[in-house]
Amino acid sequence: MILDGKCPSGPLPEKWDRHRRSLKLVNPANKRKYRIIVVGTGLAGASAAATLGELGYNVDVFCYQDSPRRGHSIAAQGGINAAKNYPNDGDSIFRLFYDTVKGGDFRAREANVYRLAQVSNNIIDQCVAQGVPFARDYAGYLDNRSFGGAQVSRTFYARGQTGQQLLLGAYSAMSRQIKAGTVRLYPRTEMLDLVTVDGEAKGITVRDMVTGEIASYAGDAVCLCTGGYANVFYLSTNAMGSNVTAAYRAYKKGAFFANPCYTQIHPTCIPVSGDHQSKLTLMSESLRNDGRCWVPGEKGDNRPPHEIPEAERDYYLERKYPGFGNLAPRDIASRSAKEVCGEGRGIGSSGYGVYLDFADAIKRLGENVIRERYGNLFEMYERITGEDAYNRPMRIYPAPHYTMGGLWVDYNLESTLPGLFVLGEANFSDHGANRLGASALMQGLADGYFIIPYTIADYLARTAPGGVSTGNAEFRKSADDAADLVKRLLSINGKRTVNDFHRELGRIMWDDAGMARSEEGLEQALKKIPELRDRFWNDVKIIGSGYELNQELEKAGRVADFLEFGELLVLDALHRNESCGGHFRVEYQTADGEARRDDDNFSYVAAWEFNGSDKRPVLHREPLAFENVVPDVRSYK
Repeated sequence: MILDGKCPSGPLPEKWDRHRRSLKLVNPANKRKYRIIVVGTGLAGASAAATLGELGYNVDVFCYQDSPRRGHSIAAQGGINAAKNYPNDGDSIFRLFYDTVKGGDFRAREANVYRLAQVSNNIIDQCVAQGVPFARDYAGYLDNRSFGGAQVSRTFYARGQTGQQLLLGAYSAMSRQIKAGTVRLYPRTEMLDLVTVDGEAKGITVRDMVTGEIASYAGDAVCLCTGGYANVFYLSTNAMGSNVTAAYRAYKKGAFFANPCYTQIHPTCIPVSGDHQSKLTLMSESLRNDGRCWVPGEKGDNRPPHEIPEAERDYYLERKYPGFGNLAPRDIASRSAKEVCGEGRGIGSSGYGVYLDFADAIKRLGENVIRERYGNLFEMYERITGEDAYNRPMRIYPAPHYTMGGLWVDYNLESTLPGLFVLGEANFSDHGANRLGASALMQGLADGYFIIPYTIADYLARTAPGGVSTGNAEFRKSADDAADLVKRLLSINGKRTVNDFHRELGRIMWDDAGMARSEEGLEQALKKIPELRDRFWNDVKIIGSGYELNQELEKAGRVADFLEFGELLVLDALHRNESCGGHFRVEYQTADGEARRDDDNFSYVAAWEFNGSDKRPVLHREPLAFENVVPDVRSYK
């Protein structure tokens, strides 16, 4: 099947406006007749629920946290992009669009990316009106800083807690609608299944994580805003609860999964310290505005950093990419760190680390300026490592962070299942093979505040409200299937913990499908993962029952999905015989070690259709057409 992204025709700057004019509307009186289910309360989910509630729809919103304020969006530190051009340094909507398409290695739709750049400015206005405390300069104007992959300063920020402040803004807007009665919130509730009726998404089945009760909820449309799947690697910068379950179970109900192999390794994370760790800690990319990455020039140089003179240091990003230096994009910066560590020049006891040094910035600007810009990040680093980064360089190393793949959606954010809309990191749509820093928050809020209100109305206008109820046979079957899965997991009574299986899966994924991939390694992973999955279903140990708060049971269901999804990710990576963005196949690289794309054969979105538990999924393609930019060698030199 050749997939149709339903991108509108016409000049690129006019596509979204022309498309909005063509969409059907729902009049205010009729909006009260529709019910929309929103799953997830991060930036995409909270902003969508708030906006749809404000418009007059009835919204049921679900999250597994005890409060929407705990959505993983709070972990985003460095900022949010917008093409305001406040610094007057040459930015524009087109430049933001171009940087994003190029940053994604020309593997994203032009129309989606340009729309994202267009609405970026509205996001800043919206958030300022909500009271988000963006940084301001001495005159009181909103301040900006730079991020990787751009030569302009377009990133708005709130110290090192931008995601948290933006989520509080969206949460306050949603809370207003909860008070008004248009939004009903269901915390501590995990989605276990998507319910389809006559091929359309009409509800979800959930488990109350406190009582264990399994129940179904019906609606006229469903919005999945459930984030990414980086925890398939076990160790990642994601919260421990972040998972693929909602998206993967929608995939098993007929929603295609696009580009699962496009995963992002973030270059600026605190290195692994031992087997005791269950997650890794991100240090914001914004630190690379003033921090310089370096390693010793000679292999095996174990001297403390202050004893290594300038002439014996290798500022490798500045050497390799003088045009962008330490603000090279994440995929390139990560591979460069891996390269110098592979040469034996890594730092720390493991040899898997590089320095991020602020000595020059402190000398130039003063320590107080650095404290003002990044103080909470330095404090977090010291609490975790016991080291004062004002007096010695930070130690960093790449780690799994963000996932560009996700459920396939068209220009309206609608999946291959009518009525199922997918927002934010849970969809694949805007970042191609690599996401530029500070674009995740931009996409989540663009989808929730400014895109879904228009596109979901077009679907609802063609749908009779209240067409199904939880009395429908499909809802009963879904609830029964979810209960059976819980019983099956609890009945295994093996000897190994859920974390034990998850950790082993993570090692396979990192070794064979991580920062560098090869045909041999991917083939090995396709043998190891099914074997591990079989052992899981025969030897996992889950204590407690299904009728209580049971975190081991929650983790077991999520790891069971990772054990299936990991195979899909590997299969996608194996079929894509090229290197692009975060997908680096060692067989496909240039003489100087850069990624080598194959535009003739792989300039498409790979969307996989579930074909049964024991069958190979079916590959569908959406060709990518570039009419406004020319895919060329992605150079940051």
